[in-house]
Amino acid sequence: MPDQAVHPSSIATLIDEAARALEPRMLAWRRDIHANPELGNREARTAALVAEHLRALGLDDIRTGVAHTGVVGVLKGALAGPVVALRADMDALPVTEQVDVPFASKVRTQWNGEEVGVMHACGHDCHVAILMGVAEILAGLRAQLRGTVKFIFQPAEEMPPEGEDGGAKMMIAEGALENPVPNAIFGLHVSSKWHTGTLAYRPGPAMASSDRFRITVQGRQTHGAEPWRGIDPIVTSAQIVLGLQTIVSRSLDITKEPAVVTVGAIKGGVRENIIPDEVQMRGTIRAFDEGMRDQMHEQVKNLAEAIARGARAGCEVCLHKGYPVTINDPALTARMVPTLERVAGADKAILVDKLTGAEDFSYFQRVVPGFFFFVGVTPPTVAVAKEAPANHSPKFFVDETGLLLGLRALAQVACDYLEAR
Repeated sequence: MPDQAVHPSSIATLIDEAARALEPRMLAWRRDIHANPELGNREARTAALVAEHLRALGLDDIRTGVAHTGVVGVLKGALAGPVVALRADMDALPVTEQVDVPFASKVRTQWNGEEVGVMHACGHDCHVAILMGVAEILAGLRAQLRGTVKFIFQPAEEMPPEGEDGGAKMMIAEGALENPVPNAIFGLHVSSKWHTGTLAYRPGPAMASSDRFRITVQGRQTHGAEPWRGIDPIVTSAQIVLGLQTIVSRSLDITKEPAVVTVGAIKGGVRENIIPDEVQMRGTIRAFDEGMRDQMHEQVKNLAEAIARGARAGCEVCLHKGYPVTINDPALTARMVPTLERVAGADKAILVDKLTGAEDFSYFQRVVPGFFFFVGVTPPTVAVAKEAPANHSPKFFVDETGLLLGLRALAQVACDYLEAR
């Protein structure tokens, strides 16, 4: 790691001063976005807010409507240098908020044919506000800024509605990483896993791939009092659920990498004394190694079909590959860790274990070297492991005092990289 990577940029002090002055406005943006959440590919209001902000800052090139609602803006510094991209995701989740804050979401809408509540239960409202803040700080320092910063506001990180494309993969296909092509890309994510004041990171495979499956078991309907006259898809499905647990525990070398197979939904039957014709189950597969990922796909299909065949039932297995493994470029990570340590304090920038959550930031990392890190937002008085509701919970709570650290960290990472390049 070159020595120059550990030194702050020439505008580091100015960034911190501007960030502290901007904090109240950043929190106001966050609260406004939080109170008006939008689901994937539907982030029209959020995108309009972002685009108006970037135009007011006088960015050199602003594109809207990228991958439906995405916004891309380019800021050219006055000094020659490389190109860095910064990304924030904009979409909320189909979750009904249960947090008692004045700006809690009351929004309800349709999602995949169902009426749902809408909440920023994963903190993307924070990400948008932070990146809007970084854009304002760096635009104000354009005369001293070396290189070019590309701001990417991305829709549908939590996946688009069924039957639609979207997210990072679609943004890339529509040129978000072109004209200019970045030398590196950075992103962050707020998390209740760590206390406020903490920055967390991991080089290499940091977050899992995320794939989904649907298994449909076909039986033959009969009276519940006479099960021998039919074929019971409920019992067969129960056997499949139990059998799937052996894939990780008995078929994979988990000393190499962890893995997860989870059945998260199972539906079948309408009455206690009727054995139904069909049961459908849905689940997720998580892995950190592409070979293990493929092996798990094969075994889910083979095991489910074999169990169903033994029970005289039919079985249809549909597997869909989703987000790849989020892999932080090891050299880039090593280069930027000193920045995190400087911004948070050496004892507050921590190396953490792999996370079995997934991120479509991984698609950007397949095109250019990327570094994705985490910002703790659980109040110090709350026990993280036992009391803090997880991201995606209707009770997910953000300690807003942690967002200033995210703002400073993302701006400092970008500028340290540009000057040390």
